Amino acid sequence: MAKKPAKFNFEKALENLEELVEAMEEGELSLEESLKAFEQGIKLTRECQAALDNAEQKVQLLVKDDEPEAEPFIEDNEDEALD
Repeated sequence: MAKKPAKFNFEKALENLEELVEAMEEGELSLEESLKAFEQGIKLTRECQAALDNAEQKVQLLVKDDEPEAEPFIEDNEDEALD
C-alpha cells in the first residue's frame, strides 16, 4: 500500500524558513551549509506560496458564491409624472 504524503503545515514551514534565514544572516555557516540552507529555503518558499495561492482560490470561490448579481439601475421619473 502506498504511503500518504504528510499534510503540509504552513506555520511550521514558515517557522523553518525563518530559522534558515536567521542562520544564514549570522554568517557562521560554511559555503556548503549556506547553499543547502538556501536550497531548503527556496523549497519552503515555493511550498508556502503554493499554499497561499490555494487558499486565495478557495476564498475567491467562497466570495464568488455569495456575491449578489448586479441589477440594472432604473431611474424613477416621479417628478415628471406630477407635472
